[in-house]
Amino acid sequence: MSAISSYARALAVDGGRAFPIATRRHVHIAGEPLVLIPLTMAGEANAPLAAMVGTRRDDPALLIVPQPRNRDLRFAFADELAAVVLRYVEDRTRQGIETYGKNQDPRYLDAPQLLVPNPGGVGFVRLFGRSTRFRRTTGEYAVSPDVPLLGRWLSFLAERAEHPGSSALLPMTSALNLHWATGQSSLEDTNLAATLGWITSGPDAAREAEDPTVWPPAGPSTDPTFDNEILAPALRQWDEGRHERARALLDRDLRTQLEPTWRLMWQAIDLLRALPAGDSVDARWTEDRNEFTSYYMYVNSGGYPQPRRDQAVAAARRLQRLEREQTAFDATLALDDPLVMANYRVTGEAFAGTVVESEPDRKVPGDKGRRVLRPLLVVRSDDPLRLTVGTDVVSPGRRKQVAKILEIDGDRVTLQIEKGMTVAPTPAVGEEITYTSVFPEGMQSPKLPTAEDTPWTHGGPPQPYVASDDDAREVWE
Repeated sequence: MSAISSYARALAVDGGRAFPIATRRHVHIAGEPLVLIPLTMAGEANAPLAAMVGTRRDDPALLIVPQPRNRDLRFAFADELAAVVLRYVEDRTRQGIETYGKNQDPRYLDAPQLLVPNPGGVGFVRLFGRSTRFRRTTGEYAVSPDVPLLGRWLSFLAERAEHPGSSALLPMTSALNLHWATGQSSLEDTNLAATLGWITSGPDAAREAEDPTVWPPAGPSTDPTFDNEILAPALRQWDEGRHERARALLDRDLRTQLEPTWRLMWQAIDLLRALPAGDSVDARWTEDRNEFTSYYMYVNSGGYPQPRRDQAVAAARRLQRLEREQTAFDATLALDDPLVMANYRVTGEAFAGTVVESEPDRKVPGDKGRRVLRPLLVVRSDDPLRLTVGTDVVSPGRRKQVAKILEIDGDRVTLQIEKGMTVAPTPAVGEEITYTSVFPEGMQSPKLPTAEDTPWTHGGPPQPYVASDDDAREVWE
């Protein structure tokens, strides 16, 4: 937790309301997101109990598993969920397509966005995707062809959720905590009702959210009292053969568990949409669209389901990519938002001040004896100056214009603009400006071997992946 975030939490406690830690919205909120609130049965490994899902706040679909221990009923639920999710995925492709880059690669104009209440919802999507994507559509225990296809798309979305800055699968509590600091613990921040209570009303509303009879848990786990006093009798009626009665009870009781969270999800969407989007949000969503396009075309061309485990080189490359994306995400947050940049000013990785001298036409000798343009400016700053001479820095308002620190003398920093002189004017005297050493492309990764050159210490060159029956087995089976 940064110094600014800690201070904001203290202000929230003192003021009785959540304190903003961002002035811009740093996640993409689609025009038509798919909201999913899953519930699972306690004591059963990822056994779905119910889900409320839909793209319109006034028209959610309620899907129920009347007996989660029954395999056939679980996969009937998966088939119902597949009808919703796969239709939503196909609708994204109907928004149109564009081409980009030198090779004129195709890219859909839209991509699916799945919103869940909390990180537990992401875990449900990941596990349910893994347990369905390998299921057979013929032979013993055959399932509908849509079930393994649903599993592949849920696995794709869960994989995207691991990428910093992706908005393909977004837990709402995480999105809210990126923009507001509450006066509660990090664990309590995963409670959607409590977090929204701090943002909209204060600690009294957050305390009220701890009462499961007022605000039922946002899933995937249900409240133990609900399980024992309400759910268990309804499931017992199903087991005794009174199916119609059991379904009626479950429909009524599970709706009361899910509808409050459904309202909270749309309230959170409204709060986030009210914030102006950061400059880098669209670029990150474009990357989600790129990945969606590639995977959609891969699936349609007959590609295999995702393997249960990455091979050694693929896993290392994935880790490298995630580390680079985290560095870029942290940097673009700061470059987009002065309130986020304040964290770096506190640590000395950035400074803000006033331009007191500027030489936009200054030239210095170049490599071949020619004089080259290298503007000079002096910035006076009251911030703690911990950057060193020779450090490259960039300004949020001039991201393609890189400067180098030539001298630090007390509260005066002398900088030389190294590149980007033509894309933005040299800062003028009197201008307020911020510089930081945090670059989106700041992380350099070592080169990794090809899959064919996997060292023997990591199993040697991997065999080509071929899906098998063992892929469908889970550790809890």
